[in-house]
Amino acid sequence: MRHCWNTVWIATASCAMALAAPAMAQSAPTEAPASVEALDPVKAPPVTVKDVDPALWVVKDADTTIYLFGSVHLLKPGLGWFDDGVKTAFDASDQLVLELVEPPAAEVQALFGKLAMDQQGKTLRSKMNDADRAVYEAALGKLGVPATALDPFDPWAAGLTLSLLSMQKSGFDPNSGVEKQLTAAASVSKKPIAGLETMAFQLGVFDALPEAEQVQFLVETAKEIDDVSSTFDKMVDLWAAADTESLGQLMNEGLTSRTLYDALLTKRNANWAKWISAKMAQPGVTFIAVGAGHLAGSTSVQALLPAYGLNATRVAY
Repeated sequence: MRHCWNTVWIATASCAMALAAPAMAQSAPTEAPASVEALDPVKAPPVTVKDVDPALWVVKDADTTIYLFGSVHLLKPGLGWFDDGVKTAFDASDQLVLELVEPPAAEVQALFGKLAMDQQGKTLRSKMNDADRAVYEAALGKLGVPATALDPFDPWAAGLTLSLLSMQKSGFDPNSGVEKQLTAAASVSKKPIAGLETMAFQLGVFDALPEAEQVQFLVETAKEIDDVSSTFDKMVDLWAAADTESLGQLMNEGLTSRTLYDALLTKRNANWAKWISAKMAQPGVTFIAVGAGHLAGSTSVQALLPAYGLNATRVAY
Protein backbone atom coordinates (compact mmCIF):
# COMPACT_ATOMS: atom_id res chain seq x y z
CA MET A 1 0.00 0.00 0.00
CA ARG A 2 2.90 2.35 0.61
CA HIS A 3 3.46 2.94 -3.08
CA CYS A 4 0.02 4.47 -3.69
CA TRP A 5 1.04 8.12 -3.61
CA ASN A 6 -0.49 8.96 -6.96
CA THR A 7 -3.51 11.20 -7.43
CA VAL A 8 -5.67 8.50 -9.02
CA TRP A 9 -5.71 6.72 -5.67
CA ILE A 10 -7.93 9.40 -4.18
CA ALA A 11 -10.17 10.04 -7.17
CA THR A 12 -10.87 6.42 -8.00
CA ALA A 13 -11.14 5.20 -4.44
CA SER A 14 -13.59 7.99 -3.68
CA CYS A 15 -15.61 6.87 -6.68
CA ALA A 16 -15.49 3.26 -5.48
CA MET A 17 -16.75 4.31 -2.08
CA ALA A 18 -19.65 6.16 -3.69
CA LEU A 19 -20.62 3.14 -5.78
CA ALA A 20 -20.31 0.80 -2.80
CA ALA A 21 -22.21 3.13 -0.47
CA PRO A 22 -25.56 1.26 -0.58
CA ALA A 23 -23.94 -2.00 0.49
CA MET A 24 -21.74 -0.29 3.06
CA ALA A 25 -24.71 1.52 4.54
CA GLN A 26 -26.41 -1.76 5.40
CA SER A 27 -24.19 -2.19 8.42
CA ALA A 28 -23.60 1.47 9.25
CA PRO A 29 -24.65 2.34 12.81
CA THR A 30 -27.33 4.94 13.26
CA GLU A 31 -25.85 8.14 14.67
CA ALA A 32 -27.55 10.98 16.44
CA PRO A 33 -27.58 14.23 14.49
CA ALA A 34 -24.78 16.61 15.31
CA SER A 35 -25.56 19.41 17.69
CA VAL A 36 -25.64 23.02 16.57
CA GLU A 37 -22.45 23.63 18.54
CA ALA A 38 -20.67 20.82 16.71
CA LEU A 39 -21.61 22.29 13.35
CA ASP A 40 -20.66 25.86 14.25
CA PRO A 41 -17.15 26.55 12.83
CA VAL A 42 -16.79 29.51 15.20
CA LYS A 43 -16.95 27.12 18.17
CA ALA A 44 -14.63 24.53 16.61
CA PRO A 45 -11.25 24.26 18.36
CA PRO A 46 -8.46 25.99 16.44
CA VAL A 47 -5.93 23.83 14.59
CA THR A 48 -2.33 24.37 15.65
CA VAL A 49 -0.17 24.71 12.55
CA LYS A 50 3.23 23.05 12.57
CA ASP A 51 5.77 24.58 10.19
CA VAL A 52 7.49 22.00 7.98
CA ASP A 53 9.86 22.31 5.03
CA PRO A 54 9.57 19.41 2.54
CA ALA A 55 12.19 18.94 -0.16
CA LEU A 56 12.13 21.07 -3.28
CA TRP A 57 14.32 20.73 -6.35
CA VAL A 58 15.01 22.99 -9.31
CA VAL A 59 16.15 22.28 -12.87
CA LYS A 60 17.17 25.33 -14.85
CA ASP A 61 19.03 26.77 -17.81
CA ALA A 62 19.36 30.27 -19.20
CA ASP A 63 15.66 30.85 -19.86
CA THR A 64 13.77 27.93 -18.27
CA THR A 65 13.19 26.98 -14.64
CA ILE A 66 11.32 23.89 -13.45
CA TYR A 67 10.63 23.28 -9.77
CA LEU A 68 10.00 19.71 -8.57
CA PHE A 69 7.99 19.24 -5.39
CA GLY A 70 7.00 15.92 -3.82
CA SER A 71 3.36 15.93 -2.78
CA VAL A 72 1.32 13.97 -0.25
CA HIS A 73 -2.22 13.52 -1.48
CA LEU A 74 -3.77 13.12 1.98
CA LEU A 75 -2.58 14.98 5.06
CA LYS A 76 -3.89 15.59 8.52
CA PRO A 77 -4.86 19.23 9.12
CA GLY A 78 -2.22 21.41 10.73
CA LEU A 79 0.93 21.12 8.59
CA GLY A 80 2.22 24.44 7.31
CA TRP A 81 4.24 23.48 4.24
CA PHE A 82 2.94 26.05 1.72
CA ASP A 83 5.24 28.89 2.71
CA ASP A 84 8.91 29.91 2.59
CA GLY A 85 10.75 28.35 -0.36
CA VAL A 86 7.80 26.38 -1.68
CA LYS A 87 5.54 29.43 -1.78
CA THR A 88 8.29 31.57 -3.32
CA ALA A 89 8.84 29.00 -6.08
CA PHE A 90 5.11 28.63 -6.68
CA ASP A 91 4.54 32.38 -6.85
CA ALA A 92 7.38 32.77 -9.34
CA SER A 93 5.95 30.08 -11.63
CA ASP A 94 3.89 30.68 -14.75
CA GLN A 95 2.19 27.27 -14.60
CA LEU A 96 1.24 24.47 -12.19
CA VAL A 97 1.70 20.89 -13.40
CA LEU A 98 0.25 17.94 -11.46
CA GLU A 99 0.15 14.21 -12.07
CA LEU A 100 -3.29 14.80 -13.51
CA VAL A 101 -6.02 17.39 -13.57
CA GLU A 102 -8.98 15.58 -12.09
CA PRO A 103 -11.86 15.45 -14.62
CA PRO A 104 -15.51 16.08 -13.71
CA ALA A 105 -17.10 13.56 -11.35
CA ALA A 106 -19.33 12.12 -14.07
CA GLU A 107 -16.30 11.36 -16.25
CA VAL A 108 -14.49 9.74 -13.33
CA GLN A 109 -17.48 7.53 -12.58
CA ALA A 110 -17.80 6.51 -16.23
CA LEU A 111 -14.11 5.56 -16.43
CA PHE A 112 -14.29 3.73 -13.13
CA GLY A 113 -17.36 1.79 -14.20
CA LYS A 114 -15.62 0.77 -17.41
CA LEU A 115 -12.23 -0.21 -16.01
CA ALA A 116 -12.62 -0.98 -12.32
CA MET A 117 -15.71 -3.20 -12.38
CA ASP A 118 -15.45 -6.84 -13.40
CA GLN A 119 -17.06 -7.04 -16.84
CA GLN A 120 -17.67 -10.82 -16.68
CA GLY A 121 -19.59 -10.69 -13.41
CA LYS A 122 -16.96 -12.66 -11.51
CA THR A 123 -17.01 -11.60 -7.87
CA LEU A 124 -13.94 -10.19 -6.20
CA ARG A 125 -13.80 -12.75 -3.42
CA SER A 126 -14.03 -15.65 -5.87
CA LYS A 127 -10.64 -14.57 -7.25
CA MET A 128 -8.91 -15.26 -3.92
CA ASN A 129 -7.87 -18.44 -2.18
CA ASP A 130 -9.32 -19.19 1.23
CA ALA A 131 -6.42 -17.73 3.20
CA ASP A 132 -6.35 -14.45 1.24
CA ARG A 133 -10.13 -14.17 1.40
CA ALA A 134 -10.02 -14.48 5.17
CA VAL A 135 -7.42 -11.69 5.42
CA TYR A 136 -9.47 -9.47 3.13
CA GLU A 137 -12.77 -10.04 4.93
CA ALA A 138 -11.11 -9.42 8.29
CA ALA A 139 -9.85 -6.05 7.03
CA LEU A 140 -13.32 -5.12 5.81
CA GLY A 141 -14.73 -6.02 9.21
CA LYS A 142 -12.26 -3.73 10.97
CA LEU A 143 -13.44 -0.88 8.74
CA GLY A 144 -17.11 -1.67 9.29
CA VAL A 145 -17.67 -2.67 5.67
CA PRO A 146 -19.87 -5.68 4.70
CA ALA A 147 -17.98 -8.58 3.14
CA THR A 148 -19.97 -8.27 -0.10
CA ALA A 149 -19.66 -4.49 -0.51
CA LEU A 150 -16.76 -4.50 -2.99
CA ASP A 151 -17.55 -7.77 -4.79
CA PRO A 152 -18.25 -6.11 -8.17
CA PHE A 153 -14.80 -4.45 -8.24
CA ASP A 154 -11.53 -5.60 -9.70
CA PRO A 155 -8.94 -6.36 -6.99
CA TRP A 156 -6.90 -3.20 -7.64
CA ALA A 157 -9.97 -0.99 -7.20
CA ALA A 158 -10.87 -2.71 -3.96
CA GLY A 159 -7.29 -2.23 -2.76
CA LEU A 160 -7.41 1.49 -3.41
CA THR A 161 -10.75 1.71 -1.64
CA LEU A 162 -9.42 -0.08 1.44
CA SER A 163 -6.46 2.28 1.45
CA LEU A 164 -8.57 5.41 1.39
CA LEU A 165 -11.06 4.13 3.97
CA SER A 166 -8.29 3.24 6.41
CA MET A 167 -6.48 6.53 5.82
CA GLN A 168 -9.59 8.59 6.41
CA LYS A 169 -10.37 6.59 9.53
CA SER A 170 -6.91 7.57 10.79
CA GLY A 171 -7.59 11.27 10.27
CA PHE A 172 -5.99 11.88 6.88
CA ASP A 173 -8.01 14.18 4.63
CA PRO A 174 -7.80 14.68 0.83
CA ASN A 175 -8.90 18.28 1.34
CA SER A 176 -5.74 18.90 3.36
CA GLY A 177 -3.56 17.31 0.68
CA VAL A 178 -0.95 19.14 -1.35
CA GLU A 179 -2.81 19.03 -4.69
CA LYS A 180 -5.97 20.54 -3.25
CA GLN A 181 -4.08 23.48 -1.80
CA LEU A 182 -1.92 24.06 -4.87
CA THR A 183 -4.92 23.85 -7.18
CA ALA A 184 -6.83 26.37 -5.08
CA ALA A 185 -3.86 28.75 -5.06
CA ALA A 186 -3.37 28.41 -8.81
CA SER A 187 -7.03 29.13 -9.43
CA VAL A 188 -6.90 32.27 -7.31
CA SER A 189 -3.77 33.53 -9.07
CA LYS A 190 -5.12 32.40 -12.46
CA LYS A 191 -2.14 30.16 -13.21
CA PRO A 192 -2.76 27.53 -15.91
CA ILE A 193 -2.96 23.99 -14.53
CA ALA A 194 -1.82 21.02 -16.61
CA GLY A 195 -1.47 17.29 -16.02
CA LEU A 196 1.36 14.90 -16.84
CA GLU A 197 -1.16 12.08 -17.27
CA THR A 198 -4.86 11.54 -17.76
CA MET A 199 -7.30 9.71 -15.52
CA ALA A 200 -7.80 7.10 -18.24
CA PHE A 201 -4.06 6.44 -18.35
CA GLN A 202 -3.71 6.13 -14.58
CA LEU A 203 -6.69 3.80 -14.29
CA GLY A 204 -5.27 1.81 -17.17
CA VAL A 205 -1.97 1.31 -15.34
CA PHE A 206 -3.80 -0.53 -12.57
CA ASP A 207 -6.26 -2.31 -14.84
CA ALA A 208 -3.47 -3.70 -17.03
CA LEU A 209 -1.85 -5.49 -14.11
CA PRO A 210 -2.22 -9.28 -14.20
CA GLU A 211 -5.02 -10.49 -11.93
CA ALA A 212 -2.54 -12.26 -9.64
CA GLU A 213 -0.66 -8.99 -9.11
CA GLN A 214 -3.90 -7.18 -8.40
CA VAL A 215 -4.92 -9.74 -5.80
CA GLN A 216 -1.48 -9.55 -4.21
CA PHE A 217 -1.80 -5.77 -3.98
CA LEU A 218 -5.24 -6.08 -2.39
CA VAL A 219 -4.16 -8.69 0.14
CA GLU A 220 -1.03 -6.76 1.12
CA THR A 221 -3.20 -3.69 1.63
CA ALA A 222 -5.58 -5.72 3.81
CA LYS A 223 -2.69 -7.05 5.90
CA GLU A 224 -1.49 -3.50 6.64
CA ILE A 225 -4.84 -2.16 7.85
CA ASP A 226 -3.79 -2.16 11.51
CA ASP A 227 -0.53 -0.32 10.74
CA VAL A 228 -1.85 2.28 8.30
CA SER A 229 -1.86 5.22 10.68
CA SER A 230 1.59 4.66 12.18
CA THR A 231 3.20 3.85 8.83
CA PHE A 232 1.75 6.84 7.04
CA ASP A 233 2.57 9.10 9.99
CA LYS A 234 6.21 8.02 9.61
CA MET A 235 6.11 8.75 5.88
CA VAL A 236 4.63 12.19 6.41
CA ASP A 237 7.22 12.94 9.11
CA LEU A 238 10.04 12.03 6.70
CA TRP A 239 8.42 14.07 3.93
CA ALA A 240 8.03 17.04 6.26
CA ALA A 241 11.68 16.78 7.32
CA ALA A 242 12.86 16.55 3.68
CA ASP A 243 14.51 13.18 4.45
CA THR A 244 13.98 11.77 0.97
CA GLU A 245 16.51 8.95 1.34
CA SER A 246 14.77 7.48 4.39
CA LEU A 247 11.39 8.08 2.76
CA GLY A 248 12.43 6.07 -0.28
CA GLN A 249 13.69 3.22 1.91
CA LEU A 250 10.49 3.11 3.96
CA MET A 251 8.28 3.08 0.89
CA ASN A 252 10.32 0.37 -0.80
CA GLU A 253 9.82 -1.92 2.19
CA GLY A 254 6.21 -2.31 1.10
CA LEU A 255 6.97 -2.95 -2.58
CA THR A 256 7.23 -6.71 -2.89
CA SER A 257 6.08 -6.88 -6.52
CA ARG A 258 8.54 -5.78 -9.18
CA THR A 259 5.73 -5.65 -11.74
CA LEU A 260 3.78 -3.22 -9.59
CA TYR A 261 6.89 -1.18 -8.80
CA ASP A 262 7.74 -0.78 -12.46
CA ALA A 263 4.16 0.02 -13.48
CA LEU A 264 3.51 2.61 -10.78
CA LEU A 265 6.95 4.16 -10.38
CA THR A 266 9.79 3.28 -12.76
CA LYS A 267 7.99 3.61 -16.10
CA ARG A 268 6.07 6.72 -15.13
CA ASN A 269 9.18 8.39 -13.70
CA ALA A 270 10.92 7.75 -17.02
CA ASN A 271 8.01 9.35 -18.89
CA TRP A 272 8.12 12.40 -16.64
CA ALA A 273 11.88 12.83 -16.98
CA LYS A 274 11.42 12.83 -20.76
CA TRP A 275 8.60 15.40 -20.40
CA ILE A 276 10.84 17.66 -18.31
CA SER A 277 13.60 17.41 -20.90
CA ALA A 278 11.20 18.57 -23.62
CA LYS A 279 9.82 21.32 -21.39
CA MET A 280 13.31 22.74 -20.89
CA ALA A 281 13.22 23.84 -24.53
CA GLN A 282 10.36 26.23 -23.68
CA PRO A 283 11.22 29.45 -21.81
CA GLY A 284 9.35 30.10 -18.58
CA VAL A 285 8.94 28.91 -14.99
CA THR A 286 6.96 25.76 -14.13
CA PHE A 287 6.05 24.29 -10.75
CA ILE A 288 5.60 20.50 -10.86
CA ALA A 289 4.06 18.57 -7.95
CA VAL A 290 3.97 14.77 -8.06
CA GLY A 291 3.71 12.10 -5.38
CA ALA A 292 6.73 12.22 -3.07
CA GLY A 293 7.49 8.59 -3.82
CA HIS A 294 8.38 9.56 -7.39
CA LEU A 295 11.12 11.89 -6.11
CA ALA A 296 12.76 9.40 -3.74
CA GLY A 297 15.06 6.47 -4.32
CA SER A 298 17.35 5.26 -7.08
CA THR A 299 14.67 5.36 -9.81
CA SER A 300 13.40 8.84 -8.91
CA VAL A 301 12.67 11.43 -11.56
CA GLN A 302 15.78 13.39 -10.54
CA ALA A 303 17.97 10.30 -10.91
CA LEU A 304 16.81 9.90 -14.52
CA LEU A 305 17.41 13.49 -15.61
CA PRO A 306 21.21 13.24 -16.18
CA ALA A 307 20.48 10.97 -19.15
CA TYR A 308 19.05 14.11 -20.78
CA GLY A 309 21.96 16.30 -19.72
CA LEU A 310 19.95 17.81 -16.86
CA ASN A 311 20.54 18.01 -13.13
CA ALA A 312 18.07 18.72 -10.35
CA THR A 313 19.49 20.53 -7.35
CA ARG A 314 17.93 20.90 -3.92
CA VAL A 315 16.59 24.33 -3.11
CA ALA A 316 17.85 25.58 0.24
CA TYR A 317 15.27 27.47 2.32
